[in-house]
Amino acid sequence: MDGLKENFINKVASFIDYLSKHLPDDAVARLKEMSEAESVPRAKVMYECMLRNLRLADETDRPVCQDTGLIQFFVKVGTRFKLIDSLEECLKEAVCRAYLSAPLRPNAVEYPSEKNTLTDVGEGVPYIEYELIPGSDKLDMTIYLAGGGAALPGKAAVFPPGAGFEAVARFVADAMVEKGVNACPPLVVGIGIAGCMATAAKLAKRAALREIPSSNPRSEIAEQEKVLEKILDETAIGPQGAGGSASVMAVNMECACHHPSSLGVAVQFGCWAHRRGRIVFDGGLNAEVLSHGGFKS
Repeated sequence: MDGLKENFINKVASFIDYLSKHLPDDAVARLKEMSEAESVPRAKVMYECMLRNLRLADETDRPVCQDTGLIQFFVKVGTRFKLIDSLEECLKEAVCRAYLSAPLRPNAVEYPSEKNTLTDVGEGVPYIEYELIPGSDKLDMTIYLAGGGAALPGKAAVFPPGAGFEAVARFVADAMVEKGVNACPPLVVGIGIAGCMATAAKLAKRAALREIPSSNPRSEIAEQEKVLEKILDETAIGPQGAGGSASVMAVNMECACHHPSSLGVAVQFGCWAHRRGRIVFDGGLNAEVLSHGGFKS
C-alpha cells in the first residue's frame, strides 16, 4: 500500500504543479474566442497579453500568475477507493511537494498571528470537500488554485423570498462593479441560491467550477444565467478593467430549495487565470486528466 500511496501522491502533486502553469482547455478556448470577438483596441491588447502570458508560462515552465492561490479539492470518492482512509494525508503531502516543485507561492497565513506556514498547508488548508459514492472504487477530483484577488468581490446575503430574481441580479452586479476589477477580469461568475448563506456559498463555488460553456439543466435557471451574463457584460469593465464588449467568461448558477422565509444568495468569482483541473483515478489508481489535453503524468 505504501507504494500505491507514493504513486498517488506523486501524480496529484504533478498535476497541481501543471495546473499552476496551464489553464484548462475550455478556459483557453474561451479567452481566444473573446479575443477574436473584441473590437475595443485596449481590450484587444489585454487579451493578447493574456494569451502571450499563457504561451510564456508553458515555454518557461513557470506559473501563469505569481499568486498561485490556496489549493482546494472537491472530491467525489468511492467508499471502496483503496486510499480513502488516508486520502486527506495524501492530498496534503501532494500540496507540499507541488509547493516545492512548481514552485507555488506560500499563501497559507494563520489568523490572527498572520504567520505564514511556508508550505501552503495549515489549519483548514488545503480545503477538502467530500462527496461519498457508495460501492465505487474510483476517485473523481476537481482541483482549484484559488487566488486571493478573485476572492475579494465574493459576497453572500439573505433576502426575503419575495425579493426574487431582481434582488439576485442587483446583488451580483453590485459585487462585480464594487470590486470586480480587483479580481483580474474577464471573470468566471458562480452564483448559489439556497436557504442560507453557507449553503449558497458552497453552491456558488460549485457553479464557478463548471465547464465553460455550460448551462444549468433547468431551463428557467439557464435563462437567468443568460440574463445575468448580459447585465455583467454591460458593466463594460472588460479585461483587466480596460473596457470592452465583454467582462465575463461565464455566468453559472446552482440552486437548492430555500426556506419560505429566506432566500440565501452567494456569488464567487474566478479570475481570467482560471486554474481548475479535473483528474479521475480508477480502482487500480490509474489516472486520467479530463481538463487538460496536454498533461502527461
